[in-house]
Amino acid sequence: MKLTRSRSMRAIVVAVAAGSLALTGCSNDSGKDNSKDESAKKEDAAKQSKPVAYGDAAASTGPAKEVSGAQSGGTIGVYLQSDLSHMDPGQIYVSDAGQFSRLTHRKLTNFLEDKDGNLTVVGDIATDSGQSSDDGKTWTFTLKDGIKDDEGNEITSADVRHTVERLYAEFIFDGPSFLQTWLSGKDYRKALPDGPYKGKHLPDDVLETPDDKTIIFHFDQPRPDLPQALAMAGYSIVPEKRDTKEKYDKAPAALGPYKIAERKPGKSLKMVKNPHWDPKTDVVRHQYVDGYDFTTTVEQASQTKRLVADQGEAKNFIQFTTSVDPAQIKDVVSDPKVNKRTIKGFQPYVWQMNFNLDKDIVKDKKVRDAITYAIPNKSMIGADGGKYGGELAGGLFAPTLPGYDPNYDPFEKSKTPMGNMKKAKELLKEAGVKEGTKISYAYANTPRAQKQQLIIKRTLEKLGFDPQTKEIDSASYYEQIGKVKNPYDIYITGWGQDWPSPATVVTPVYDGELISDGASNYSHINDPKVNELIQKALTEEPEAAAKTWEQAHKRIVEEVNPAAPIYYAKQLQLFGSNIGGTRYSTESSYVNINDLYLKKP
Repeated sequence: MKLTRSRSMRAIVVAVAAGSLALTGCSNDSGKDNSKDESAKKEDAAKQSKPVAYGDAAASTGPAKEVSGAQSGGTIGVYLQSDLSHMDPGQIYVSDAGQFSRLTHRKLTNFLEDKDGNLTVVGDIATDSGQSSDDGKTWTFTLKDGIKDDEGNEITSADVRHTVERLYAEFIFDGPSFLQTWLSGKDYRKALPDGPYKGKHLPDDVLETPDDKTIIFHFDQPRPDLPQALAMAGYSIVPEKRDTKEKYDKAPAALGPYKIAERKPGKSLKMVKNPHWDPKTDVVRHQYVDGYDFTTTVEQASQTKRLVADQGEAKNFIQFTTSVDPAQIKDVVSDPKVNKRTIKGFQPYVWQMNFNLDKDIVKDKKVRDAITYAIPNKSMIGADGGKYGGELAGGLFAPTLPGYDPNYDPFEKSKTPMGNMKKAKELLKEAGVKEGTKISYAYANTPRAQKQQLIIKRTLEKLGFDPQTKEIDSASYYEQIGKVKNPYDIYITGWGQDWPSPATVVTPVYDGELISDGASNYSHINDPKVNELIQKALTEEPEAAAKTWEQAHKRIVEEVNPAAPIYYAKQLQLFGSNIGGTRYSTESSYVNINDLYLKKP
């Protein structure tokens, strides 16, 4: 999944007035820090890589377990820096929209998280996590009774079929494609180019709906991860009679506990209770508060200041996907009263510098390696909050991912956290790169990205490049760099597992057969050996697959290097003193939005 922090790839920082001053002041790691380190540790991350259990009908039966001390009533305020990236489920593949989806959308399956962060896949609108047959190539789901949208329309298997088939339409370009490719292959759009909108459907030997309550998926090979894939926000249900195609992204139907009451694009979003949501059908969500009021114009620094002060309405507010402003982290964690109003955790994301392999300047691996060696990873982390914002990355597998090797560090970043400029210049000399060669770098207009742009620009200048920087609006950042013919040489992305499997990192981001506008192969890597290893791993049993994924990872990092690992992301968020039910969610990597209530409504 793509990382945003309130569109995080798509943050804002304090205004950058003087470059040198900003670069020094942004980092908690730039000098001696005597404060107690309460940031998330890799041991915490390891807990998030535990295998996911599949729940039966009993585990999938609501209502959700009550949160101790929970009260009903009142409205929770939400701080965002900009509009949500998407609201149409088919387009949701980034973290801000994913958090929104937890309030309003429902899927066939969902993740149920216990107090220790352990995950179980349960039936959401389905009665259980799915029944497999034919050696895992066929999966059957039965719908629960009483599932309705916010207008009271009952959801049937026809709505599930419609949800799947609309993903084949051209206007759906920004969401996950696991299900579609598993059903119809890499060129899945050819199977239903107009989606279901002209009366055509997938054949019954691919997707079958024998009655109003039953959905059967047929695959050409075992798909043991299907229940986890279907728990993604991108596969949430879109009722057929409510579908408005492209316009659906502005006003989606609600099956979850909250629906949209009012939206002012670029300014605010008001959500209220969905009266047709039945808690008896939902084992994950609650409906404690009367609604959520989103303010989408509050920058990171202002969010932090308001929540630290904890005055007036700020007591009822939360940071949605934004983190604490890096410049104010020390003030937050050093004050016990404020620190107790934070949630901390290791996110599943790796920030990486993508090289556009279609561009001449970075086609030579020596150039890519040179830039990788030169990047001052520690400074980049400093711009995102220091030890509370991230940790040096050795590879492209996060510490939360099964198969993570804490000692893997082929570019020796642990020894040279501020970059190895000597090694980098040697490689550029071998590559024959001339002094003053232009190189374009695109970045989002967020505070974090703006700070990091200064670091990258200065690094490229030290290497002898003439960097051409291009700022892109955060709301369309991924869309712009996601174009195959984008004009940029390098750009940063954040990617994390969709569920605890290397398949959800290597396949969408590094499979050469998945290069297209809107796809997640941002470097446009198309390495035959990597492609071969991906296909091999996808057909193997877990133990053998783990070794193949490790082999693929090492080839990607060491022999191709399409994306330089920079740092593993951490989370530090604030909430007001009147917010109850707060805890870090290992599933969302943010505050667990499903359990919140107001202590004094």
